[in-house]
Amino acid sequence: MDDQVSAPAPRRKNMRWEDREKQILEAAVRFFAENGFEGQTRELAKRLGVSHAVIYRHFDSKEALIERVYQHVYTSRWRSDWEALILDRSLPLEERLIRFYRDYVDCVFEYEWVRIFISSGLKSYSLPQRYLDIILSRIIRPAVRELRHDLDLPEREPTEAEEELFWGLHGGVFYMAIRKFIYATEVPDPVEGAVTRTVRAFMGGIPSLLRKDDP
Repeated sequence: MDDQVSAPAPRRKNMRWEDREKQILEAAVRFFAENGFEGQTRELAKRLGVSHAVIYRHFDSKEALIERVYQHVYTSRWRSDWEALILDRSLPLEERLIRFYRDYVDCVFEYEWVRIFISSGLKSYSLPQRYLDIILSRIIRPAVRELRHDLDLPEREPTEAEEELFWGLHGGVFYMAIRKFIYATEVPDPVEGAVTRTVRAFMGGIPSLLRKDDP
């Protein structure tokens, strides 16, 4: 018989409330990126090395945790100067769009950003729709109005067809991130050059379409 007594495990140092909450949030971002929002919070607790109850002392429910993940990954990274940039008529619209999308890819070309966005859409969570509403109202519709102004077309609210043209541009940029983080295929490096070419190709064709389709 072994008379040697095992030493007790070192006692975990209690963390400050705000530090623990930050730790849970950051771990949740990675966890949901890997497992989707169907991932169980009990598994998240195991990964953190804490009890399940610890998570719910900081977040009232799984839905509350998901909402904080959305705020942390998406809305907190939105830059209000992007909206001002789209409206800055001291620059050609093409240059404004190039600058916006080159900055934008710095935000979206991240593992967690892309995988959470895609998986939450597949599982019918409302987060992608909420975020796309921001893109529509703050970038796409203003860009349509700016292009109509440049083309000396009558001022009016953008049509669905006009919005769809700009969704095509936005989707083309975002698809590079999907290729990288969902399909694990190569994308241009650096990606900024591809973004610039995409915007220039778009702006090379869209004016004639708007002139043709305008009543």
